[in-house]
Amino acid sequence: MNENYDKTAVLNCLSKILELELAGVVRYTHYALMIYGYNRIPIVSWLQEQADESLMHAREAGEMITHLGAHPSLAIGPLLETHQHDIGDILRESLEHERTALTVYKELLDLVNDKFVMLEEYARRMIAAEEMHQGDVDKMLRRPGAVETFLETRRT
Repeated sequence: MNENYDKTAVLNCLSKILELELAGVVRYTHYALMIYGYNRIPIVSWLQEQADESLMHAREAGEMITHLGAHPSLAIGPLLETHQHDIGDILRESLEHERTALTVYKELLDLVNDKFVMLEEYARRMIAAEEMHQGDVDKMLRRPGAVETFLETRRT
């Protein structure tokens, strides 16, 4: 294991990731329970998949923490309840949560880049997954037939 990195900062970052991903489990599970209407079944299935993926990501972050000889946090990241349960509102909240997670994964990459290959590869893989997920959410937020991204249409 390479010791040429700031272990305390890396562990703090991994703890933040663990807590955010655990919050994602709760968030997506709640969202899945609050979907009503004609398109309920596929949307609930997708949200449940996101909850499962967040749990898998939390487990991976916990494994990285214990690999480094530390104790994983029992905390859960921030949980936002806006009481807005329109599918668009839920997707926008999801997008914001994913942006926050992406920022922390990028922070981890900055801490370990060219210093710790295992964590560098982990961070890159997770960044790619979060970017892919953001792209999926962005596509779901677009008007049918719209080509430009949801973020682009919000700027105009």
